[in-house]
Amino acid sequence: MFLIEPTVFGDSRGYFMETYSAREFQEAGITKAFVQDNQSRSKKGVLRGLHFQTRHPQGKLVRVTKGTVFDIGVDIRKGSATFGKWDGAILSDENKQQLYIPEGFAHGFVVLSDIAEFVYKCTDFYDPGFEGGIRWNDPDIAVEWPIDSNMEMILSDKDKVQPLFQQYLAGNR
Repeated sequence: MFLIEPTVFGDSRGYFMETYSAREFQEAGITKAFVQDNQSRSKKGVLRGLHFQTRHPQGKLVRVTKGTVFDIGVDIRKGSATFGKWDGAILSDENKQQLYIPEGFAHGFVVLSDIAEFVYKCTDFYDPGFEGGIRWNDPDIAVEWPIDSNMEMILSDKDKVQPLFQQYLAGNR
């Protein structure tokens, strides 16, 4: 995964920044072409993930245009040195950072602000027939979600029943 901090040019009128430059991304080793852009809006406590595609895996360049989220990726590439490990970052409209999550990673985020708008570019098209997931609170992966005890967690019905990591592995040998 790569944390990307764009150069922001600001003055009394506001700011300007490049959110994507193929040349700069290629120089950083991100060579896949992006084919689809997605956007979501969610309220505080919404947790989406951990999602991936078993075929046509998607690399994702994610950023927040309004609010704050904690965004993570979990390496599910068998044989990888970081297999089963997670990494994450706080992304917000204030810090303007972006996170690149490569193909072969499960992805998820939780909204920490009242509202968050989340935008991401994908390296392949979404295919619902090959969608997969792992439970967000899997004890083996042990993501350290920054959730306080007062926060109401809001999950889709699908995300509430995703398999644990070991169950996913047992079903995909």
